[in-house]
Amino acid sequence: MHKPPTLKNLVSSGGVLFRKSDEVFEVALVSIRGSRVWSLPKGIIERDEDQETTAAREVMEETGLKGEILEKIGQIAYWYFLKGKTVKVHKTVHYFLMRYISGSTDDHDAEVDEASWVPLDDAVNRLKYGGEKEIMFKAKNMIYEMAKEV
Repeated sequence: MHKPPTLKNLVSSGGVLFRKSDEVFEVALVSIRGSRVWSLPKGIIERDEDQETTAAREVMEETGLKGEILEKIGQIAYWYFLKGKTVKVHKTVHYFLMRYISGSTDDHDAEVDEASWVPLDDAVNRLKYGGEKEIMFKAKNMIYEMAKEV
């Protein structure tokens, strides 16, 4: 008899951290899974944290960079199975637009293979997953709107 999967809910938070370098906007991306997948920094919201606190902490841990949260970009949700288990996970990830304050991508944690600054116009194509591409597209529009106002 086939056993139905166990369902689990996870909530994460992350960010699109940006800076302006030589008249070009750049965003920080992280490489995972043997450097085969580029993604946005994110992680599980811990018990004593809110979405913003987690976003700032996870971006700092995964990229080595400190950022200031400006506003919420949006959220994505998706399903996946835990490898080798009959556990189906529904994951929701909240994303925030963050301005770079300080730090170096050399100081990323061991969870990621590499952290790197990527030109904003190239970032959507570098990302692997559709939901993250959508968040980056929204972030790109927000960044260019802010630049017009300055």
